[in-house]
Amino acid sequence: MGFKYDFLESERERIQAIYNYTNTNYKNKIELKEIAAVAKISPNSFCKFFKSPSRKTYTQFINEIRVGHACKLLIENRLTVKEVCYESGFCNFASFHKYFREITGKSPLKYQQTFEASTPLRLTNVEKHRF
Repeated sequence: MGFKYDFLESERERIQAIYNYTNTNYKNKIELKEIAAVAKISPNSFCKFFKSPSRKTYTQFINEIRVGHACKLLIENRLTVKEVCYESGFCNFASFHKYFREITGKSPLKYQQTFEASTPLRLTNVEKHRF
C-alpha cells in the first residue's frame, strides 16, 4: 500500500507542476518537450500521462486556459477582440475564433455582447453627480 501512495503523491505533484507552469506561461508557445521536461517524463509518455486523468489533450487544456483568459479580457472591454486574441496566447485570429467558439459556444464578439447586455447599466461619475 505504501508504494501505491508514493506513486499517487508523485503523480499529484507532477500534475501540479504542469498546471502551475501552464498558468504562468500560457501566453507563450509551449512545446511538448518543454512541458514534458516540467513533468520530468519523455514527450511520448507525457501525452499518455496527461490524457489519462484529465481525459483531454494538453492542447485542449491550454486552449481552455487561454479562452478563459480571453473571456476575462472581453468582459473588461478594454481591448479589441484581435488584441484579446494575442494577449491570450493565441498565434492567429482564426484559431482563436475556432477554439473560443468550440469552448464557449459563441464567437468572441457575441460573448462580449451577451455579457454587456446582461450587465446592468453603470452610472459614470458624471452621471452620479447629476442627482
